[in-house]
Amino acid sequence: MFARRASRVVARPSLLAAPSNARNMATLREIELRLKSVRNIEKITKSMKMIASTKLAKAQRAMQSGKLYGEANAEVFETAKEGSTSSRKLFLVISSDKGLCGGIHSSVTKATRRAFNNVPDSPIPGVTVDADSPIMVIGDKSKAQLARIYPNNFQLTFNQIGRDVPTFADAAGVADLVVKSDVEYDSIVIIYNKFVSAISYEAAAMEVKGEKALKESEGFKKYEMEDDFTKDLAEFSLANALYATLTESHACENSARRNAMDNASKNAGDMIGSLTMQYNRGRQAAITNELVDIITGASAL
Repeated sequence: MFARRASRVVARPSLLAAPSNARNMATLREIELRLKSVRNIEKITKSMKMIASTKLAKAQRAMQSGKLYGEANAEVFETAKEGSTSSRKLFLVISSDKGLCGGIHSSVTKATRRAFNNVPDSPIPGVTVDADSPIMVIGDKSKAQLARIYPNNFQLTFNQIGRDVPTFADAAGVADLVVKSDVEYDSIVIIYNKFVSAISYEAAAMEVKGEKALKESEGFKKYEMEDDFTKDLAEFSLANALYATLTESHACENSARRNAMDNASKNAGDMIGSLTMQYNRGRQAAITNELVDIITGASAL
């Protein structure tokens, strides 16, 4: 009796088991849904690539005009040689608020960390950076990354800058807030992404002297100048440097976003091809099984 009961219990699941065709249809349905979602993602990435390409052309034109401001700053600072070595550095890190652009934000974050660690490949080689040097960040992405490492060094953060092509008014507004922040520094080190080509960029640093460093420089000591003039020149030089670096960073961001969306579109295309082949094989297998069942049933008659 116990053997009969056991055999009945074992035999019942076989009656409730789904046929192989049902399993194939469920699998085909899942593949079809995945194909649909991947195709939608491909459409989005292609659209974002086209938008980034359009913005990159505008950003490159703005970068060319911004470089003229940076060259003018370089001439001023070459003339104004420092009388004493600047030790107190203020780090101004330039990133953005948007993502989906590769390693743009982590690039400047890693460069800042190398500068603070005083390693040989620091963006400012040969300069020793104090551990308590103040940090200001433009953009929420690098702010979130650096806040976990140097939470006590933060002085100011800026956002909503660089949503469109940066202007000199944006740079002047940031420079005004930096000067009025009452943070003590001898010079400002701007960490930004340098545009190398349409497919590559690298983290770089630009140092801007402060008011005190300009006063103590040998070139400025030869002339009698009012305090307001030196202060205005320091702020204007900072605005010039910020405008040059903001436009260059903006061009790097759009270039990286275009490349990232291009790679995403290619990966989506490869995945669509693989899923389509898998779907066709599964559908052919289901059709073959149905034909076998029909032929077997017909031959049984």
